[in-house]
Amino acid sequence: MLAPAILALDFDGVLCDGLIEYFQTAWRAYCQLFDISKTEPPSGLAERFYPLRPVIETGWEMPLLLHALQQGVADAAVLDHWPTLVQEILQETQVLPDVAMAAVDGGRDRWIQTDLEGWLDLHRFYPGVIERLQGAIAAGVFPIIISTKEGRFIQALLAQAGVDLPRDQIIGKEIKQPKTATLQQIQASPPAAATAAQPIWFLEDRLKTLDQVKAVPALDDVTLFLVDWGYNTAAERDRVAHDPRIHLLSLPQMTDEFTAWLPAS
Repeated sequence: MLAPAILALDFDGVLCDGLIEYFQTAWRAYCQLFDISKTEPPSGLAERFYPLRPVIETGWEMPLLLHALQQGVADAAVLDHWPTLVQEILQETQVLPDVAMAAVDGGRDRWIQTDLEGWLDLHRFYPGVIERLQGAIAAGVFPIIISTKEGRFIQALLAQAGVDLPRDQIIGKEIKQPKTATLQQIQASPPAAATAAQPIWFLEDRLKTLDQVKAVPALDDVTLFLVDWGYNTAAERDRVAHDPRIHLLSLPQMTDEFTAWLPAS
């Protein structure tokens, strides 16, 4: 049966939907940066933020996205021109990226320290992914989480959902290296438990990350999937439809058998 020996998965946007937490953290940082005294965000702002989250490259941009929306920038303009817009916002507001990042990270850290359970509770797993992960483990597939989220939080969220994944199978933010480097390390020294002949399969929701993997010749044997339910845009999904190296994966496919993940030969 067609199956990977090692199933490498991003966490946020692949297994876990963290949009509620992202918005709440961004709102707190926005209020700090722009000296906003409101405690509750305006009605409808979160619903606008959620589909625009894919344009964010790094976390410091999130409160600036809220600023743009509050200033009347149209959603379509954000989707089409965010890299230009964010630079204009930096110049206009004189907010420094490092200061914005400190507001995001600092606010999140304080929240975690004072209300860890409340923070964890804002995360949801996508329908069927936990059962699929459990099924893969039962079938002898070796899963490894590769994420920019801290590993201890990933482990806690998985444990809440009934997946007891060993800590050494969770490569989190604390590792401080590109995902391409992590994949090369796994490829060079695969876990002893991963004995099947199939190479690594890597699921990611950010097309930029998959493009980086494509650019490393040593990783040519890694099978790449862009999940269509994560933090990516329609334009990115359309591009992948014509990319022979990256497979576009739907949630129904992901929760099905591995044979459904790849096009029929």
